[in-house]
Amino acid sequence: MSEVPEILVVCTHNAGRSVAARVLLDHYGKGRVAVRSAGSAPGETINPAVAQILGERGLDVSKEFPKPLTEEAVRAADVVVTMGCGDACPVFPAKRYLDWDLADPAGRPVEEVRPIVDDIDRRARALLDELIGDGRGAPAGP
Repeated sequence: MSEVPEILVVCTHNAGRSVAARVLLDHYGKGRVAVRSAGSAPGETINPAVAQILGERGLDVSKEFPKPLTEEAVRAADVVVTMGCGDACPVFPAKRYLDWDLADPAGRPVEEVRPIVDDIDRRARALLDELIGDGRGAPAGP
C-alpha cells in the first residue's frame, strides 16, 4: 500500500453514490488518503439530492463533476470501491476491491437518498479506520 493510501470509488454515473463517498472519505481522511471517483458511464451533473444532503452537512460539492473510469485510475488505486458498476470496472491483480451494495439515488427524492448517504458515511468511516486508524469520527454535519 502507498504511504498515502489511494482510494478510487466507482459507480455507474459518478453523480451520486461515488461522489458522496469521495467527498466523505476526503473529509474524514483530512489529507491522509487520496480519493478519486469515476463512473463507468458518467452522467451529466451531480445528483441534486446528494448535493443537498452533503451541503446540509457542511460539505462542498461545487467542484465535483462526473468523470469517466480509466484503467490508469484503477492502476493507481490501492483500494477500489465499486457501487453498482458491475463488470465495467477493470480488475487488476494485487488491488483490493470492495463492493458496496447500495441503492442508486438517481431520480429519488431527498427523503429516500438520505439513508443511502448515511450508509455511505458509515462505510467510509469504517474503511478509513481500517486504512489509517482514524475514521471513527462523528458523521459529517453541523
